[in-house]
Amino acid sequence: MSKRKKPRLTVVRTYSRIDEMMASPYQPLSAELRRNQLSRMWGGLRAIETAPAPSTDDWRVCSDAVNIMETLLRNGDARPDEHGEVSSNWWRDCAGDWVQIHDSFKLLTDAIAAQTAAGIRKLKGGQIRLDADGIHAVRAVIEDYRDLLDVLPARTIIRAHRLTEQRISDILSGRRRPHDVEIIDLRATA
Repeated sequence: MSKRKKPRLTVVRTYSRIDEMMASPYQPLSAELRRNQLSRMWGGLRAIETAPAPSTDDWRVCSDAVNIMETLLRNGDARPDEHGEVSSNWWRDCAGDWVQIHDSFKLLTDAIAAQTAAGIRKLKGGQIRLDADGIHAVRAVIEDYRDLLDVLPARTIIRAHRLTEQRISDILSGRRRPHDVEIIDLRATA
C-alpha cells in the first residue's frame, strides 16, 4: 500500500515576473489599481469590525496589507541610514531616489498578531474578529500602505506583492525565516 501524500497548499499569484518587468519604475500604480486595492482592504476591515459574519476573504485582504507592509520593511535594499545603521527597508521612489520605509505607527507587529489571533479564532469555530487594539493596528498598517502607494513606483509595489507571495509559499513549504509566524489557511472553513 503506497503512502498518500499530503495535499499541497498553493499560493495564487497576483502578478508574474513579466508584470513586474513591464510595470513603470517611475510612475505609481494607476489610480484605478490603487483605489481597487485600498477599497478591498478598507472594506475587509470594515466587515471584520461590523459585519454579522465576516468572510475569510475579508480577513485575507487585511492580511495582504499587513504582509505586503512587512515585505516592504524587511525585503528592500540594505543601506545605511543617516545614523550609519544598515537596514533592509530601502526602496526607490517614483523619482528614482532612495526612500526608507517605516512602520510610522509602530504597529506592524501588533497587526500581525491580531490577524493571526483572528485566524486561529476562526479555526476554533468562532468569528473572524479583531479586538480594539487589533483594529487600530490593522488600520494604521493600511494607512501606511495607502501612503506608500502614492510615492512608490508600480514596479516596486508589484515586486513587493511577488516577494510576499513567495514568502508565503516558502512558509507553506516548510521554509520559515526566524520572524515568520504561522500561516493560517482559512479556505477549509469558508
